[in-house]
Amino acid sequence: MNYKHFKLKYSNNIAWVHFDYSYGSMNVLSGEVLTELKDVLLEVKSDNPDGMVICSDKSTGFIAGADVTEFKDFHEYDDAYEAITKGQEVMWLIDDMEFPTLALINGLCLGGGLELALSCDYRIILDSPNIRVGFPEVKLGIHPGFGGSVRSIRVLGVIKAMGMMLSGRTLSVYQAKKMGLVDYAVPERLLVKSAEDVLAKCPPVRRPDKLDSVLNSGIGRKLLSMQIRRNLRKEANKQHYPAPYALVDIWEKYGYDEHHFMNAEAESVSKLAMTDTAKNLLRVFMLQDLLKSSGDKSKLDLKHVHVIGAGVMGGDIAMWAALRGYKVTLQDIDDNTIAAAMKRSYKFYVKRFSGKDYLINDVYDRLIPDKNGYGISSADIVIEAIVENADIKRQLYSELESEMKRTAILGTNTSSIKLEVLSSEMKNPERLVGIHFFNPVAKMPLVEVVYSDITSEDVIEKSMSFCRHIDKLPLKVKSSPGFLVNRVLMPTLIEAINMLDEGYSKEEIDNSFTDFGMPMGPLLLADTVGLDVCYFVTDIISEDLGITVPKRLKKLVDKGKLGIKSGSGFYIYDKGKPVDAVYADPKIEITTRLIEKIIRECKLCLYDGIVESADLIDSGIIFGTGFAPFRGGPLHYSDETDKEITKQYHSQDAQLVENLDGQIL
Repeated sequence: MNYKHFKLKYSNNIAWVHFDYSYGSMNVLSGEVLTELKDVLLEVKSDNPDGMVICSDKSTGFIAGADVTEFKDFHEYDDAYEAITKGQEVMWLIDDMEFPTLALINGLCLGGGLELALSCDYRIILDSPNIRVGFPEVKLGIHPGFGGSVRSIRVLGVIKAMGMMLSGRTLSVYQAKKMGLVDYAVPERLLVKSAEDVLAKCPPVRRPDKLDSVLNSGIGRKLLSMQIRRNLRKEANKQHYPAPYALVDIWEKYGYDEHHFMNAEAESVSKLAMTDTAKNLLRVFMLQDLLKSSGDKSKLDLKHVHVIGAGVMGGDIAMWAALRGYKVTLQDIDDNTIAAAMKRSYKFYVKRFSGKDYLINDVYDRLIPDKNGYGISSADIVIEAIVENADIKRQLYSELESEMKRTAILGTNTSSIKLEVLSSEMKNPERLVGIHFFNPVAKMPLVEVVYSDITSEDVIEKSMSFCRHIDKLPLKVKSSPGFLVNRVLMPTLIEAINMLDEGYSKEEIDNSFTDFGMPMGPLLLADTVGLDVCYFVTDIISEDLGITVPKRLKKLVDKGKLGIKSGSGFYIYDKGKPVDAVYADPKIEITTRLIEKIIRECKLCLYDGIVESADLIDSGIIFGTGFAPFRGGPLHYSDETDKEITKQYHSQDAQLVENLDGQIL
């Protein structure tokens, strides 16, 4: 039988199910795919081979998960429930096969893909540092729904399985093997042979130790679920992110029986899919894809990155580029600064590749100290990350122009200085582009690609491409005071400082912000960024934007109270943690003022054409500041709030008319 997305082959009476999604470069479990896979599995079942292997013909990986774009079609609970139960039915088919089954994982394996793999008796994975596996569903406002919650607990035990599902974090091959999520990790040349050997020998399938049966008992589930919820409350507000709490609830209630648990799983995911949180997080997922698609890797043949300035930002940019597989030369006038950056990078790599010395050494070898700038002439991109002084930057560019390759990109990591100012003395100003990373580089996914009216379109395209080469999300931003993120953040920070002068406590201000869903309060954020940096940026943009730098901020900077890096700022710190913070109830008037300030600045940026669309502005603020993802972005939140207010007014008007009609009658 011919299939659109699958090929069924037999070798030595083993059925090989090859998955090759016809509509894209990555395998996904769409409704159409699941329907076809069911037919494939029924055919295999009727053939009754000695074993079955499910593998991918995509070089991009195994299975990226369910086709989340179909979630937009879930208008009612029944729509979601039908889709979820279809997936469960297919996974049960695999689970119930009377012969051994194996998932041969050659790359990325997430969500529904991992649920499929866990439906098999065995899992073999390609031993590669680039592969990630896991359940990221909570980041979409749901939890595993194709039986993944049941089978992950069956294989790993409650503690490990819940830790993975509730966090949404993805695991490396090393971590997955150590945890027991996969049975074997082998090099590419041994994938097929290993699969054949396992199916021939049929070793015992992986199951947790006896302690897990105690944890999964009635009293065990009750006690453990209480502890899990306590831990969850430290990480996620149930009102904002209900999915992890829902998963704990159904496990506590139905964990004693897999079939009851599975039914509850489908009902729970179907309900969660209808929430505003899930819909907004899906929007964020689509916005992320929008940014990814804006950079074409083919536009730049990237091999060598040169970074000038080995401070925190420059050093971390170099560290990250080397991690992503590129040769990096790191330049600074100070040997000690370079040494500190190299040491910091090594610690990062050790943590990243724990237990894999050959990977640590491999990536560290790509990061090369280069005090004299020998790498400038051969680099495909030169990124300047020196002090925020326009005169010093201009002098550097005049030297670089003659040393760089004609085709190389000259990028500046300036956080606020307009490109027109920086390029004013260049012979070829069209080659200067802003490539603005955010701190910490390893965690912040956004990079602002800043252009002026004279920046070459080719340079812009190559810069966007560079961001995708190093797995960052590029956002094209017009050169203007503060660009996008700082233009939105700094007026909000100023508003927060002004509230201090009005008598609100720092805790009231910060807690009101985090209560809305922000990752940290504006004052703690300022301390984290550095008050000297905040002062410098606000001072630069203040005249253009008509804002006044708060005297309180200047006084703190003058006294050397710069935030975390100096041990004090708005808060006092010990080992990077605030020690003088006390709890304070959030106040709605504070939240309203701060969020309205963000929304106002976003609308002004849209009006001024700083970014091309409202969706892209939302993307920038979400991925550049951590704006509460479950709210879908500031402009989206504003629109939805306006719709709700309008709806309420209409409802009130209708009630008024009804009352009047009653009086008239």
